[in-house]
Amino acid sequence: MSKLTDVPKRILIGRALRSDRLAETLLPKRVALPVFASDPLSSVAYAPGEVLLVLSIAGLSAYHFSPWIAVAVVVLMFTVVASYRQNVHAYPSGGGDYEVAGTNLGPRAGLTVASALLVDYVLTVAVSISSGIENLGSAVPFVVENKVACAVGVIVLLTLMNLRGVRESGTLFAIPTYVFVAGVFLMIAWGAFRGVVLGDDMRAPTADFEIKPEHPGLAGFALVFLLLRAFSSGCAALTGVEAISNGVPAFRKPKARNAATTLAMMGLLAVTMFCGIIALASATDVRMAENPGKDLVHNGVPLGPDYVQDPVISQVAEAVFGHGSFLFIVLAAATALVLFLAANTAYNGFPLLGSILAQDRYLPRQLHTRGDRLAFSNGIVLLAGAATLLVWIYGADSTRLIQLYIVGVFVSFTLSQTGMVRHWNRLLATEHDPVARRRMIRSRAINAFGAFFTGLVLVVVLLTKFTHGAWVALLGMCIFYATMTAIRRHYDRVAEEIAAPDTPSEDTVRPSRVHSVVLVSKVHRPALRALAYAKLLRSDTLEAVSVNVDPEETRALREEWERRGIDVPLKVLDSPYREVTRPVIEYVKSLRAQSPRDVVSVIIPEYVVGHWYEHFLHNQSALRLKGRLLFTPGVMVTSVPYQLESSEAAKLRARRRQDWAAPGSVRRGPAERAKDSSSRT
Repeated sequence: MSKLTDVPKRILIGRALRSDRLAETLLPKRVALPVFASDPLSSVAYAPGEVLLVLSIAGLSAYHFSPWIAVAVVVLMFTVVASYRQNVHAYPSGGGDYEVAGTNLGPRAGLTVASALLVDYVLTVAVSISSGIENLGSAVPFVVENKVACAVGVIVLLTLMNLRGVRESGTLFAIPTYVFVAGVFLMIAWGAFRGVVLGDDMRAPTADFEIKPEHPGLAGFALVFLLLRAFSSGCAALTGVEAISNGVPAFRKPKARNAATTLAMMGLLAVTMFCGIIALASATDVRMAENPGKDLVHNGVPLGPDYVQDPVISQVAEAVFGHGSFLFIVLAAATALVLFLAANTAYNGFPLLGSILAQDRYLPRQLHTRGDRLAFSNGIVLLAGAATLLVWIYGADSTRLIQLYIVGVFVSFTLSQTGMVRHWNRLLATEHDPVARRRMIRSRAINAFGAFFTGLVLVVVLLTKFTHGAWVALLGMCIFYATMTAIRRHYDRVAEEIAAPDTPSEDTVRPSRVHSVVLVSKVHRPALRALAYAKLLRSDTLEAVSVNVDPEETRALREEWERRGIDVPLKVLDSPYREVTRPVIEYVKSLRAQSPRDVVSVIIPEYVVGHWYEHFLHNQSALRLKGRLLFTPGVMVTSVPYQLESSEAAKLRARRRQDWAAPGSVRRGPAERAKDSSSRT
């Protein structure tokens, strides 16, 4: 089995890395930016569209509110970035929001933040992949016809790339991310030049359409609610900002300063691209609608269900560069690709957070260990599985999935910034240096404003998105919270139960006697070896036990036993229902009942085979018996292996693989040995 799986594994994820090479996987800022910030950078491909989609409910007249919504998103982005720069310097260990909330607000707050982040990371993968599939599907009909299958295929591909290691995946993702950023900036600059300097009339492909409002003439509270909902949809541009705070250990030294610089670069780039696309969408008269086939009208006729609505960024690129132009194609391809790669933010954040939670005993300990490529492989696979399930349930529909989005983000934002305020209050209580106090007071003010603003946005998001799907995200958070609480309770209970006592206990008291039982079915070499081993144990009582399933075989066993004169008493257990496991279990329990202070040692001869398929042909009764005996107190189970010829062949094959040398190494090897021998002479 090892041979069958090892070769494909090495082909897919590469050779295993030694633990002392972990430092080589640390990221410089130029690679860390696309690794940790691909989500917020790529969100400008769909966040402006979400704003216009919501505003279209009130008709075209509501579009003039889009610049003000963009300003509100920008203020929020700068507030969150400034706040998280304080987090990075104060808590550089990589715990991020979870560590901040847990340390300053208590374990329950920390667990709430962790639940919110885990849900958001899963949604990041699902939303990014689904959005990328939709962008790609506008050019490739096959992708639209098989959305779910294509989305799952992309998830599998990203999973394999991340299993190869953070540094390798970051290098692969850097190029398309930077091409996308450069393409958007070029589009903004060229569009501004054409509009302001040349005075060109740039028109989006939907500029001649009219919007049929679902609720015309909104005013008062209804209009305010609509604007708040549009703002909450635009806040999708902030998803993934916390990933840098959680990923500080992956940066090169000085870790905190490099992470803070990357955070500032990410915020500046995302804000500029978001505002530029909103401005160009307004200048080119982009039209969007939640139900485009019904609400978009051309010459008085609805476009119909066959109409495919292109994203805002695609319409703006077509207006600025021209349909089918080289730059238009490059930007469209880079947009689709970077949306796929935006999921990489979650692929780095989820496993790292899972490792920290596993270390704190809130998740299974397997999530804390690194894989062959020094990545948290189990966390990567778990994230991929959860995202695949979500994509399948929602049919890879980004419009439905995005309604679940950003709730977890702002839960973690708010609790984290509140925790930072308490952090600075605690430090100020003991700090007397005026310079340090001024710095702490400034940081506290930033975090306090961040807590207030993000808390306000959280209320808005819950009010405007709850009935549109946000309740699913809250349900997911509750499930994660309950699961992690149960896991921690289990680990605590086990730790308490197995803790070594300070005074002598029954575990340290020597048993009165040892009653050894050797299970035999025939007199063959494995049975003789097990009997010889049992004699070496010098047990107080030694006997062989067989189960009478076939009377003829049992009679043959007795005759062979007597003929050989084996000096170990043979006891035969009757089994009227032809069972093997139950009679042995009942006999062992009867021995324990007769002498509770005795230990029963059950010795089982087993075959060692060399091929994976042979495991299905041998040792099945032994496995079932051992599984049952594990639950019987005072019983020790010992396996006595007997190596068959196939196991020897397997050992030789393994030795040949171990001794195999790469081409050229055989020539170098003898030359070095000859040199060593000549130097000794």
